Amino acid sequence: MLEVVPFGEGSPLKPTHSLNVLGFFCPVPVAETRKILLQMSIGEILEVWADDPEVLHDMPLLLKRCGDSLLSVEERIGEYRLLIQVQQGGV
Repeated sequence: MLEVVPFGEGSPLKPTHSLNVLGFFCPVPVAETRKILLQMSIGEILEVWADDPEVLHDMPLLLKRCGDSLLSVEERIGEYRLLIQVQQGGV
């Protein structure tokens, strides 16, 4: 089960890229995340801001398919901050 922690209690790693999909609903957050991940290199970290609760279900499925890692999910007043580390690079 996906662990969601309060804002500020997630991974301490600093993101190298950021994506804001606040206000967008499925499938936009996942599709836009996928586009960015394809342009990133192994080891880089993407920060995704979203407010669609479906990302809590859909994003882990995408990352499992891609082979990338979900480092943490933080919540702040209905907004989610996901940190994703690229493991496959442009796959």
